[in-house]
Amino acid sequence: MAGLSTEGVHGADDLSRVPDVVPPINVATTYKYSKDPSTWIKAADGPPLLDNPVYSRLSHPNSEQVEAIVEHITGYKCVVYSSGLAAFNAAMCHLNPKTLAIGQAYHGCHGIADILTRNYGVKQIGLDDEFDRVVKSGDVVHLETPVNPEGVCIDIQKYADKAHKYGAKVVVDSTFAPPPIQDPFQQGADIVMHSATKFFGGHSDLLAGLLLVKDDETKDKLLKDRLLLGTNIANLEASLLIRSLRTFEMRVDRQWKSATAIVKRLHDDIDKLPKLAKIYHSSLQTEPFVAKQMPNGHSPVFSIECPDEQTAKELPLKLKYFVHATSLGGVESLIEWRALSDATCSPKLLRVSVGVENVEDLIEDLVQALQ
Repeated sequence: MAGLSTEGVHGADDLSRVPDVVPPINVATTYKYSKDPSTWIKAADGPPLLDNPVYSRLSHPNSEQVEAIVEHITGYKCVVYSSGLAAFNAAMCHLNPKTLAIGQAYHGCHGIADILTRNYGVKQIGLDDEFDRVVKSGDVVHLETPVNPEGVCIDIQKYADKAHKYGAKVVVDSTFAPPPIQDPFQQGADIVMHSATKFFGGHSDLLAGLLLVKDDETKDKLLKDRLLLGTNIANLEASLLIRSLRTFEMRVDRQWKSATAIVKRLHDDIDKLPKLAKIYHSSLQTEPFVAKQMPNGHSPVFSIECPDEQTAKELPLKLKYFVHATSLGGVESLIEWRALSDATCSPKLLRVSVGVENVEDLIEDLVQALQ
């Protein structure tokens, strides 16, 4: 297997249909059938999903290239979706739990869980003592780590061992720690999801989601579900994602290293920064599982807490290089007064997503604002 950066550029070379160095954007929604009737397979006989392009809701050349590249990057089977929430919903539809154990996670995932409870009676529980009394075979444990918005880790292996003891499946949202930082399958995950809008996309210009699984059979089932759910990634966004995957490793490597350096500086000088009350990040955790779970770096996202709400609201306006906006993972550094988009967050909290700018410029910018 070639290196991650090589696979990001060449992982779909065998799917090239034209001499173009950059894969073209395939805007077609439908494709001509073969002129050879011997290759036609009746729908009743279950045609393979990915042999030839037929209809873009099924798959299309750009979505197949995305999946091929991600599979080479990660070493696992990949299904791409129109958003991270579409990927989470697909996992829930596929696993069909009666009980969902879910702790701190993206508020959109909690929103889908609420819909499942409202419409189908899915029981929701936390990741606490109730887990041992309620979770049964076929249920789902959903973990987000590092968690949104703080960027701190929870122990995947701990919950995977408990879940598998009762026959439950584990879904891990690894959006905050993309490859090669973290591989949740190594700690017992059954399905791994990413909001590819974030670090895989990396330019704040596309929506996409990914599910990673271990075998072809599961991927095939997810593909068939995706056809009926209507959640395949669009042609243009798939093309933009292919572009992004070419620089994926370089971006993520710079972002996590810069984030860790910034966190260290702020943490070391916290007594000199009157507008900084607390800082959250995986690099500040000392539990042994963190180093094992994240052997290749830390999240490019961290959070800071200000002494009061007014200070937190004003801080983004004092920054030059951090854009005050939601989302994360782009080449530009972002900061968000998180209360604007997440009703569960403290009004004193700010989430920071570190981009690819010069790290000293970013440190200087934050320090002057926090002073």
